[in-house]
Amino acid sequence: MCGIAGILSTDNDLDSALFRKRIEVMQRALLHRGPDGHGTFIAPSGHAALCHTRLAIIDLSEAGKQPMQSSCGRYAISFNGEIYNYKALRTELKRQGETFNSTTDTEVLLKLYQREGAKCVDKLRGMFAFLIWDEVEHTAFAARDPLGIKPLYYTHESKGKFGFSSELRSLVKAELAPSSICPEGLSSYFLRGTVAEPNTLLKQIRLLPAGHHLAWSKGKVKVHRYWQPTFRSTPKTRDESVKQTRSALESSVRAHLVSDVPVGVFLSGGIDSSVLVALASAQKNTQINTYSIAFESPEWNEGEIAKRVANHFGTNHTEFLITPEIAQPLFDEFLSVIDQPTIDGFNTFCVAKFARKHGEKVVLSGVGSDELFAGYKSFCTLPTMLKWSNYLRYFAPFSNWINATLGKWLPSKLQRALDFLSKPGDMKAAHQSLRGIYSEIESQHLCELYNVTRTQKETTPLNVHSDSDAISLLELTHYMRNQLLRDSDVMSMACGLELRVPFVDRELVETLTDIPAAHRLEYGKRLLIDAVPELPDWVVNRPKQGFRFPFDEWFSNDWQKLTQRTQTPPWIKLTPWYKRWSLLVLDHWTDSHLKAKS
Repeated sequence: MCGIAGILSTDNDLDSALFRKRIEVMQRALLHRGPDGHGTFIAPSGHAALCHTRLAIIDLSEAGKQPMQSSCGRYAISFNGEIYNYKALRTELKRQGETFNSTTDTEVLLKLYQREGAKCVDKLRGMFAFLIWDEVEHTAFAARDPLGIKPLYYTHESKGKFGFSSELRSLVKAELAPSSICPEGLSSYFLRGTVAEPNTLLKQIRLLPAGHHLAWSKGKVKVHRYWQPTFRSTPKTRDESVKQTRSALESSVRAHLVSDVPVGVFLSGGIDSSVLVALASAQKNTQINTYSIAFESPEWNEGEIAKRVANHFGTNHTEFLITPEIAQPLFDEFLSVIDQPTIDGFNTFCVAKFARKHGEKVVLSGVGSDELFAGYKSFCTLPTMLKWSNYLRYFAPFSNWINATLGKWLPSKLQRALDFLSKPGDMKAAHQSLRGIYSEIESQHLCELYNVTRTQKETTPLNVHSDSDAISLLELTHYMRNQLLRDSDVMSMACGLELRVPFVDRELVETLTDIPAAHRLEYGKRLLIDAVPELPDWVVNRPKQGFRFPFDEWFSNDWQKLTQRTQTPPWIKLTPWYKRWSLLVLDHWTDSHLKAKS
């Protein structure tokens, strides 16, 4: 796990003092992602400059240093992530006559690309974002993992210059893109609390979409999709579904334990993290370290159940008790490490900082399970919403009129409901209404505060055969990808910690999407529970409680002064807490990243 960045140019000017300085600026901005070392590569032709900051996980020696060049000198790579099947790929490449100078997955990836070109991504199991420079052809190839665990931001000038990085802020600090707000990005943030890819909050910086690769040649960029989730739902018995799920889970956890340093687990005490502890404990010969967060208020505290799970599976458990007094300085630090505004991520930042302080470099997280096993209320609520919208379809023409004329006096939830009712039968609109932060009319007025005219593009239809699979797809490609995974990456890497997500695994997803929805999406995650019978009943039968902080309480009492910074039209209500949070974080981000440059 690392930080990557670089610049490509059609002119041979990247060895100049200006561009060397820009590369140094980008690298410094990413040092938190790779505290174990850093390196720079300037192509002899002057057409490419790559840099890297390293968090050493596999092959801790100097042989794993990046950017790494091929033995022939033609190729150079800057790579962020982990290739979990690198040992099998290495064995295959050796049979084909390749020799290796290190035991890193980076060298395996580089040699695989030398032999197979763009097709190499189809053989990779892991999380990755990388760029490979070809010094002979003066071209570059970049790719991002299938489900979007690792990011790759890029900017492409009209004159052909191309900059890329693991974080948007390094491109901004190197002045590779102007600080002009992207209307689609800002609108997306107000509607959902995060910026949906491929947009960012800046007009000229894009995020390479998950499951895509990119080719740069002669100053031109071509982006191609190589993978997307496909729900096949092959008929099978329920027993077959349980066995298939168990096998896929064991395979994924085994793969995610590949490391030359110890691997810990974030343990909340819920089903997902308990599944990881159960399966990891069965596969590791050494005691696993687990980490949890606890609160003083019993209403929010899951510390006791986490300790009980840890005792049950014999882990070495450490708990971090958070009070409002402890949380506030952490929140200030959290604001300083945000790469793009988000209404989530503080919980990940706190537990990541805590685990790193205790010497951990790699942890597993249960992100991705709810999307695949119907752990969210959306799987029950959205079908009901669609049913009622069809009953009220004759009301649809009046919905926009009501919002336009009376919206300012209506509660935000009702405004969002009217947004949905204007598009009866639209699953995406229903999901937006349920997951939304502000309504469309609120988003429009908030965008105007930032001198941006809100835009909204037509979306592509969902290519699935059932409503239940459509919900799973939306949760995977919207909420999980744009918010949970992005926040997990930024917040863990801010602490120099590698966060792995075994439920977000291409092979696991392909296995589970082959299982009929009637089995996979059974109420209460029954398929997952039956596939892991090691879970004790007191975990399985416990009511679901999401891992979250008591922000309602804190913003109303201890943190009231934080919200005095936000300015909004008086008719826009800033309750619940995440609406105030969204503006506070955005104001801080614009002050830090945009106004500081102007």
